[in-house]
Amino acid sequence: MSNFTNDNIDLKILRQRAFNMRWAEQEADVLPFTAADHDFPAAPEIIDAIVTYSQAGYFSYTPPRGLKEFREALSKAFLKRKNEQVDPDLILPIDSAASGMAVIAKAFLKPGDEVIVFDPVDFLFKTSMEAAGAKSILFPTKLKNDRISLEGLEDYITPKTKMLGFCNPHNPMGMLYSKEDLDYLLTLSEKYGFYIMNDEIWSDIIYPEYKFKSLIEFGPERNARTLSVYGFSKSFGIAGLRTGCIYCMNQKTYEKVVSASLVDTTIGGISSLSQIAGIACCEKAFYRVDEFIQHITQNRDYTLARLEKMPGIKCHKPQATFVVFPDISETKMDALEFVNLAREKYKVALVPGGARFFGPGSAGHIRITMATSREILEEGLNRLEKTLCDVMGKK
Repeated sequence: MSNFTNDNIDLKILRQRAFNMRWAEQEADVLPFTAADHDFPAAPEIIDAIVTYSQAGYFSYTPPRGLKEFREALSKAFLKRKNEQVDPDLILPIDSAASGMAVIAKAFLKPGDEVIVFDPVDFLFKTSMEAAGAKSILFPTKLKNDRISLEGLEDYITPKTKMLGFCNPHNPMGMLYSKEDLDYLLTLSEKYGFYIMNDEIWSDIIYPEYKFKSLIEFGPERNARTLSVYGFSKSFGIAGLRTGCIYCMNQKTYEKVVSASLVDTTIGGISSLSQIAGIACCEKAFYRVDEFIQHITQNRDYTLARLEKMPGIKCHKPQATFVVFPDISETKMDALEFVNLAREKYKVALVPGGARFFGPGSAGHIRITMATSREILEEGLNRLEKTLCDVMGKK
């Protein structure tokens, strides 16, 4: 029996607890396909682990640099699932991948530095780096032959370039990178001496016909300046537990990350329950991720087939993530105006392209999250189609 049917979704609880533009923040008759989060409950093994730990009644301080069991579980999972050899003593558990990005930026950037940010990409790269005082240089991110083209990237590097933000798999475009692309990025890092903020929060959500390749597979020497983040919200549906980590390839960069995180002072860190949940994810719940990928593959294929028949919209086939990023420029509407119309008149909430969420290069696009049941997805796409027919003057 599938764990990803409409019967598995509790809309009453979602309307109480699912925030960040989702069910709890929308009117009762609006279907949200907004923040990249699950409509499904977490795996029972995760719930059981939290309950068992809690029943003992003690919630004492944890080691400042994270539970050894959690770091070791992460290291084993990285090797088994992604072919990444990561020393558990160079893994720093932290309260979400987003926090990890902010810590990395704080550790290695200062006012006056320049950073290269892909455009479009998730806004957290720009936000975290600019919070550390750096100036963002936007690299236009285009698809070419079913891959993100890195052509011309070297032209954006200056003597002030201190870091490059790298989202692998890419959000919101849902694309992967080839071994040649990864080698090229590392070669540029070695040549010019900049750091790479390597975000792999989506690295578990890969469609069956594709294979994930990581910078980390090239080994610690070539990744001396690579700082990676990983989180559990996309794969395991535990965004509210804020569970993530930073991992480094050498002691020098690790100590700088630890210093910036303030974990040794108890100001920074991650809760005990978040780590207990993370251990359960790594050791007992990847079967659930594999089942979820089967479900989301069906949702992706269904979504693409539906979009292909709608007026004023076109969409490439994502290789990873559970979002699609269609182009609505044919409607001649600003993405925010289109999204507002869809929500207010047709009761479906979407994420607009534009500077706020993904950068100016995302103008004329919308993002649709598919981590829900087929029934909810179908109704949401029906409402999107009505919006498009309205805008394009078709019935």
